[in-house]
Amino acid sequence: MAVELVEGADGHSLEVQVTGKLTKEDYEHFVPRTEEMMKEGKVKILMSMHDFAGWEMGALWEDIKFDIKHFSDIEKLALVGEKQWEKGMAMFCKPFTTAKVKYFDRSEIDQAREWLAAE
Repeated sequence: MAVELVEGADGHSLEVQVTGKLTKEDYEHFVPRTEEMMKEGKVKILMSMHDFAGWEMGALWEDIKFDIKHFSDIEKLALVGEKQWEKGMAMFCKPFTTAKVKYFDRSEIDQAREWLAAE
């Protein structure tokens, strides 16, 4: 599995660690837990990408459906990566969410966590 979830102690934050290429099955793991958290209010998500290779077509479709359904359910989205195209994802996803979106280099993961936790 290319996705590992780490829930924050506050119950409203989630760290999603992704490696390799995301599949539809990865979304079947990630989405239900995230939606369960969203029932309690907006969530903050840190997406940590390491050796990330993008999405398979089925996963890309799942991502688009998730983004449309949860347009206003994410308060903050921190993207942590190591490649230039991952940095571009921060700009690309802004029209698909009302969340505050910010990119951090892999070496800045602690700053990403602090930004996510700040009010």
